[in-house]
Amino acid sequence: MTSATATDTVLTARHPVRAWSGVPVLLAVLVGAFLLHIAVGAKPLPLGTVIEALTQFDPKVFDQVIIMNLRLPRAVLAVVVGASLSLAGALMQGVTRNPLADPGLLGLTAGASFAVVMVTAFTGMTNAALVPWIAMVGALGAALVVYFIARFVPGGATPLSLTLSGAAISAFLGALISIAHLLGEDTFENLRVWLTGGLAGRDINLLWYVGPWIAIALAAGLALAPRVTVLAMGDEVAQGLGVRTGRLKVQLLAVVVVLTACSVALAGPLGFIGLVIPHIVRLYVGSDYRWIVPYAALTGAVYLLGVDIIARIAIPPREISTGIITAMVGAPLFVHLVRQRTR
Repeated sequence: MTSATATDTVLTARHPVRAWSGVPVLLAVLVGAFLLHIAVGAKPLPLGTVIEALTQFDPKVFDQVIIMNLRLPRAVLAVVVGASLSLAGALMQGVTRNPLADPGLLGLTAGASFAVVMVTAFTGMTNAALVPWIAMVGALGAALVVYFIARFVPGGATPLSLTLSGAAISAFLGALISIAHLLGEDTFENLRVWLTGGLAGRDINLLWYVGPWIAIALAAGLALAPRVTVLAMGDEVAQGLGVRTGRLKVQLLAVVVVLTACSVALAGPLGFIGLVIPHIVRLYVGSDYRWIVPYAALTGAVYLLGVDIIARIAIPPREISTGIITAMVGAPLFVHLVRQRTR
C-alpha cells in the first residue's frame, strides 16, 4: 500500500462543512486586516486612500507614496512571516505529537539568530542575500542538537524531553549571543532591534531572496499536511499504513527549517506564533492536518497583522517591537498549556 493510498484510507471521513465555509470568511478577514494595517500609523489614512494607492498609484500624492514605500512592504512582511511561522509550528506539533512544539521553544529560532549574530560579529557580513542561508544552517544545527539531547536522555525523545532540551539550548545560545554583544558593541548596536523581533524598518528587498524559498516550503507543507495526520497517530500506525516515516520526517524538518530561517532573516526572532496559532485553529477545525495547516497559515497572517497594529498604536508616537507583543500574548498561553499537560 502506498503512502498516498494509506492517507486516503485514513482520511475518508466527511469533510467538515464549517471548515470549508470558514475559508472565504478567513480570506475576507485577512484582506480587511491587511488594509487596516496599511491605514493605521502615526498618520491615520482613510481606507479609500489605501485602496486607491493599491489600485491607481499616483507618485505625486504624498499619502500614496507613504503607503507604497513604507506601509505596504511592512504589511506584506507581516503576512509572509505570520503564515510561515504558524505553518511551521503546526507541522512541528504534528510530527512530534507535542502540543508545546514551536520553532522558538524547540531552539530553531535561537539557532538561526545565533548563527546570524556570530557570523556578523566575526566576519562583518553585510551581504543580505547570505542571511537566510546562515539562518538555515543555524536552525538545522539547533534542531539536530535538541533532538539528539532528547534522544539520549532516559525515556527518549518524548514531547517533554524535546521541550526541555529546546529550552536549554535556547537559553545557552541566548547567553552566547549576549557575550558576543558585550565583546562587540558595534554588532550589538546593529542587531539590537532585530533581535527583539519586529517589522519596522525591514528591507523589503530581502524578500526577493527568500520569497521563492518560502513559497516552495509553504507549498510543500500544504502537500505533506494529509500525511502529518497519519504520522500524528504514531510511527507504528503510520508505518503499518505504508507511510515512510523517516523520509517524511526529513521532508517536514526541511520545510520547518526553511520557513523558520527565512522568517528570522526577514523579521528577527518572533516567538510563540507557531505555538499560539495551531491551538486556536484546532478549536475550529479539529485534529485533521489537511485543515490545520492551511488554516494556520491564514490565521497566522491575520494574527501578525493584528499584533503589529497593536505594536504601532499602543504607546504613540513610539512603537513597541512586535516580538515583545507576541511574547506577552504567547507566554501566558504556554503556561496554560503546560498546566493542562501536567494534569
